[in-house]
This record gives sequence, structure tokens and C-alpha cells, in this order.
Amino acid sequence: MPRLIGAAQTVSTGTQSAVITTFNSSGTLTTAARTTEVQYVIVAGGGGGGFGGLNGAGGGAGGYRSSVPGEASGGGASAQSLSPVSGATGYPVVIGAGGAAASQPFTFNTSGAFSSRGGTSSFNGVSTVGGGGSGDTTYVQPGVDSGGSGGGGLGYNRAGGAATSGEGYAGGRGVYTGGSQNGGGGGGGAGAVGVSCPNPAPDQRGYNGGAGVASSITGSSVTRAGGGGGTGRFSSLVQGFGGAGGGGNGAFYLSDGSGTIPGPAATPTAPSGSAGQVAQAGTTNTGGGGGGTSVGPDPAPNPNAGAGGSGVVIIKEPAVSFVDNTSGVWDMNALYDNVKAGTWV
Repeated sequence: MPRLIGAAQTVSTGTQSAVITTFNSSGTLTTAARTTEVQYVIVAGGGGGGFGGLNGAGGGAGGYRSSVPGEASGGGASAQSLSPVSGATGYPVVIGAGGAAASQPFTFNTSGAFSSRGGTSSFNGVSTVGGGGSGDTTYVQPGVDSGGSGGGGLGYNRAGGAATSGEGYAGGRGVYTGGSQNGGGGGGGAGAVGVSCPNPAPDQRGYNGGAGVASSITGSSVTRAGGGGGTGRFSSLVQGFGGAGGGGNGAFYLSDGSGTIPGPAATPTAPSGSAGQVAQAGTTNTGGGGGGTSVGPDPAPNPNAGAGGSGVVIIKEPAVSFVDNTSGVWDMNALYDNVKAGTWV
């Protein structure tokens, strides 16, 4: 039996097991008794996809910050320091909602609701900015295209939105050269910029959203915070895919004269033989940006763009080894009592 000079005592050792808690909605983390610091992945809500008169843009991914050793935060930043906490204490956790998608009604003189930025996620003083949405400057709807990662650009020749340092990358540029030459920019991802349409633009097509960032905080690798894909005007012959990590695909269709997107007989060219589809929402609890859409041939009941995916916060309390009953400091009363009892050695 281990023993210190003084009263006989038993030294106990043990380990407080690691605890991983995933918050898909806002709540409170109550730390284990011996926890003094934690690892985290904090992802904000993704931005909604843009609906433009000349092209459609992908929403930006929610801002991404990580303190997992050896992993990355968004925008190419390194992992941050572990977050100091107290044991057996409650800490509020906030999960950002996905940004609203751009929607109908849409005409060339007035506009429906344009997409919005995602909501902020936070834990213990660390917060991430929601992904950028995308308005349409062509029709006097500037929107909010900056964010954790920037929303894609849309209009005649518009750069994608800026990103927040240490959280993500900028969105890609949208270009309208004239007629069928147009393309909407992909939303920025936490791990890569959104793809830009070249200038002059090729025929109608979308551009991919930027990739997200992978983390193994839960024990398996999961990629989060991908940007939304863009789309072309009237028809989108090549699909703009959402970035890896929950980004929504842009609308993908070929006009068949029905006034519907996608038309009943829509068979776009790439991916070859694929049926058309409307813009997709970012995946829930990944912070993915929504896919973009654009106007179809009149009179078209144009569908909405894709909404952004909600954010997520994952917290890991590392295992803690401990040793109890090791004090060798005694007051005089304790010394007297132990000598009298014959337990002082």
C-alpha cells in the first residue's frame, strides 16, 4: 500500500474517460468534474443560395474553427488553442441556423426574397460567422455575400463575397458576357475557394462550391462546411456541384419549352444523361452553403434556390488521469489524533 510520511493513507488513482458531445441545436454543455480544457469544432450556418436574373450563385459555407491538435481551422488556419474550462460547470452552446434561400416571385423590375447569411455558432467565447448569401446587383438587390466563407458572385461580372480570416475562403466570380454566355460562381468553402466563371463566359453552366474541412474529433473523419454550387441562366448545361462537406448542388436543367425547371424532358449534357434538378439545400448540421438557381423561360414557375445547412458544435473533453489522497501536510490537531491512535508512521 503506498504511504507518505505521516498518517497512514491510501492513495487512489484513476482516469476520467474522454467525453464527446455533439450539439445539433443550441443547448448547454456541463463539463465532467475533472475537466480543465476541451477540444472543439465550431461550424456556423451556411448561406442561402442566390437567385439571379443572369445566373445563380452558391451560398458560402459557415465559418469553421477547430482546436483539435493536428487539424485545421477554415481558411487554411492552424488549429486554435484548447479552450480552458472549469469542471462540473455549464457552458452555453449556440448553433447557427442556415441562411434563407432566394425565392420567388421574381421579375426583371421587382424581386422576391434574396438569400441571407447563415447564423453564428458559439461556445465559451469562440464564435464563427455564418456563410454569405448572395443578392443580385443586376436588379438592385445587393444581398449579403460576405461571411465565414463568401457567397458566390452573380450578375454581369461580380466577384464572390469575402471570407472571415481563419474561418473560410471567398466565393467564386459570376459572369454574364451576353446571351447564352453566363455562369454563376460557387460559394466559398472552409477548405477552398468557390470556383469562378471565366470571362468571357462559356455557355450556360454552374461552377462548383469550395470544399470543406475534415475532422476526426468524433473518432471518424467527417468533412463539413462545403460551399454551394452555382448555375447558369435559362438553362444550365453543366451542373455546379456543392463542395465536399454538405454544400448543395446548383440547379441543373435544360429548357424544353414547358416553362418548368427542370422541364419534364430535361436532359442536360453534364453529367451525361442526368435528369434535371432544382437547387439543393446545404446539408443539415454541416454548415454547407445552398445551391444557386436562375430564371427560366417565361412563363416559368421558377423554384427557389437552396437554403443553407445549419451549423454544429462538437466538444471533446480529453481523458484525465488523477491521483487522490496524496497530501503530506498535516495540522497539529491531525498529528495529535493520529499519534494517539497509533496511525502516525
